[in-house]
Amino acid sequence: MNEAVAEPVTQTPPPISEMTVWTIPNVITMSRLVLAFVVFGLISAGNLWLTSAVLFVIAVSTDYVDGYLARKWNQRTVLGRILDPFVDKIIVCGAFLFLQNVPASHICAWFNVILISREMFITSLRGFLEQRGIDFKAEWSGKIKMVLQSIAVPVCLVACDEKFAGINWLVTLQMGLIYGVIIVTVYSGLEYIVRAAVALRKMA
Repeated sequence: MNEAVAEPVTQTPPPISEMTVWTIPNVITMSRLVLAFVVFGLISAGNLWLTSAVLFVIAVSTDYVDGYLARKWNQRTVLGRILDPFVDKIIVCGAFLFLQNVPASHICAWFNVILISREMFITSLRGFLEQRGIDFKAEWSGKIKMVLQSIAVPVCLVACDEKFAGINWLVTLQMGLIYGVIIVTVYSGLEYIVRAAVALRKMA
């Protein structure tokens, strides 16, 4: 008499909507938001520039950690999908906004207008297209933009410290990063617009 062979039991990961929002990746994302406001407070205080730079680097570094853990542990949630890019924009755009009041940062109002306008428009465009089932994931130009911004902020913070005032190579690096951020921000924005126009033309 043949014995029935037991089939291996496989566990199907729960759907994204059924998972708890308080996953470790989401907690890490929230901690990045808290660190962002700590950095803003230090910039407003006008001191501890090096501390601000270190905390900013730690905060943006957690962006890779929460994304990696969410994929590895299959803990991707709707909240995480919304919160992660939102927090990224808060910490970067917020830092540049607060640095605008510090002359040594060389961050001007036009810089922030370009940066924030791009982020607002592309975020709205992504939401519009994804509601219609069009994949609008980030391009390499957008990722390079985020990397440049994440480097430019701590460099500007360090340059605001009196100990490093007037160092030629640091000022050159600072200005190069600022203009680099503007160029890549505009380029990536135009690239997304072209992609959106092509996608919408196919739908027509």
